[in-house]
Amino acid sequence: MKETLIQQAEIFVSNLFERQLSPKNYYHNIEHTRNVLNTVTKLAEKESCTKHDTLLLQLAAWFHDTGYVNVDNGHEAESVGIVRQFMKDAGLPETDFSTVKQLILVTKIGEEPKTSLQKIIKDADCAHVASDDFLEISERLRLEIKYKNEQEISELEWLKKNKEFISNHKFYTPFAQVKLQPKKEMNAYELQKKINKIEKKKANKSNSKKSGRGIETMYRVTLRNHMTLSGIADSKANILLSVNAIILSVALSNLVPKLDNASNAFLVYPTLVLLLFSVSAIVLSVISTRPNVSSLNVVTREMIKTNKTNILFFGNFYKMTLEDFEWGIDYLKENEDVLYNSLTKDLYYLGLVLERKYRLLRLTYTVFMVGIVLSALSFILSYHFLVNVK
Repeated sequence: MKETLIQQAEIFVSNLFERQLSPKNYYHNIEHTRNVLNTVTKLAEKESCTKHDTLLLQLAAWFHDTGYVNVDNGHEAESVGIVRQFMKDAGLPETDFSTVKQLILVTKIGEEPKTSLQKIIKDADCAHVASDDFLEISERLRLEIKYKNEQEISELEWLKKNKEFISNHKFYTPFAQVKLQPKKEMNAYELQKKINKIEKKKANKSNSKKSGRGIETMYRVTLRNHMTLSGIADSKANILLSVNAIILSVALSNLVPKLDNASNAFLVYPTLVLLLFSVSAIVLSVISTRPNVSSLNVVTREMIKTNKTNILFFGNFYKMTLEDFEWGIDYLKENEDVLYNSLTKDLYYLGLVLERKYRLLRLTYTVFMVGIVLSALSFILSYHFLVNVK
């Protein structure tokens, strides 16, 4: 009879939750109910309960949260009403219902258990505080409260509430006190570590808020200046490229066709000088503006953690997968020192690029200036030599 009754209870509660339980019940659902049932069964065995007492504990476990299909606050009383009808239909005596009723009501937060059976279900209902998945289970409860109450709960606020709950919680059965208490204390320790980490991070942000703005302004202004200087360099190189291209075009269309005439032989060397320096200036202009992409084959997460690369520059991250790049950006956002280090690297390597551009640009202007002067002198000397010969 016991197995048949528990199977009927499972079918009844499963169907009830499937049809009527809100999808916002991320925590108080069939999964939590099954966990409580398994823990109740285990504790009943450890506490040497009779088969009949175990049956009543299992019934209470199955029905203790069924009231959530109607209300959240006061769901224990609703659960009692639901189990009453089930037990009545099953033909169970009133004394059994009275026991199950008290077992369900004692699961309410703040209620102190009086009997050994009440202690068992009380420990089973809160056994998640000693679970390896405590933080994950706690997050499901946070989501349930968040969406049902339509209010946001910060991570720090929620962790503190969990820490307070664990601090005030206690196990009642001897088995739970020996086996579950140590794990609960370990979870409390992990909670405190996370709380300390978040509070320290918030304190550091608060203390460095003003200086952080100054640092951000420094990086922003310096990077903008670098980009402006890079734009100026590219603009100057384009001007030289255009001017020399015009000179080449004019020389090739007007001077070169006249060189096959013996009377224009004096123009050969001046034209060659002009063409040579113009081509040299064009080549140097192209080199100074030619982009250079990093030769890194792959960027790993370990390289990002150890500040061996800068993923803020496209030449470094273009071979990364989207997943690794997103992880890297999140890592930079969470680690301010690494972020500033990446910005510093960006400034440094941008400065190296600017130095190369302006060095080549200076050389290009020098070649252009010398070429114009030498070309003009060669034209004058050639013409003067021709006049004297005549």
